[in-house]
Amino acid sequence: MTEEPTAPDKKPVLYVVVCAAGVARDVGKLITTAQEAGWDVGAVATPQGLGFIDAKAVEAQTGYPIRSAWRSPGDPRPLPPADAIAVAPATFNTINKWAAGISDTLALGILCEAYGMGVPTVALPYLNSAQAAHPAYRQSLERLREMGVLIGSYEPHRPKAGGGADRYRWEEALELLSAGGVRTNQGHTRQ
Repeated sequence: MTEEPTAPDKKPVLYVVVCAAGVARDVGKLITTAQEAGWDVGAVATPQGLGFIDAKAVEAQTGYPIRSAWRSPGDPRPLPPADAIAVAPATFNTINKWAAGISDTLALGILCEAYGMGVPTVALPYLNSAQAAHPAYRQSLERLREMGVLIGSYEPHRPKAGGGADRYRWEEALELLSAGGVRTNQGHTRQ
């Protein structure tokens, strides 16, 4: 397999990993913001996350198929390699599995490998306060931070309260990447 040639005008690639949460239906907001900032965007969804998004709209917006399952050996890679990853929304389940090194879905496999490959990664958690109170969640966030993952500031919503979609800041993913030294080709360099 050959590597893609690197061109000075080639856009950096952002993978958006989408998990199963009500706010996921608005992932197009992050995709639009990233594209406007100079990123080429590909979407990866957890198997359950697929049911929370408009897959056809996301594919039309990114120009790539949504990845959710492993590809067969010999099949072409449907997405270019990631320069950065944003997990948004990042659910309780995904955060805990990722921190534990569990790689039982394509999304988790990509996240677990990203650490070893040095791919800058941000997570924008979206969960309720009862889940956030579980000791495993706090430990998982600590481990992810130790791994260099940048964690968003979303304050968990009350259980059964309809969520906090109005407070979910999709753009925070790009703000965190920028603060961490990851820039697009629009006049900036990437670490």
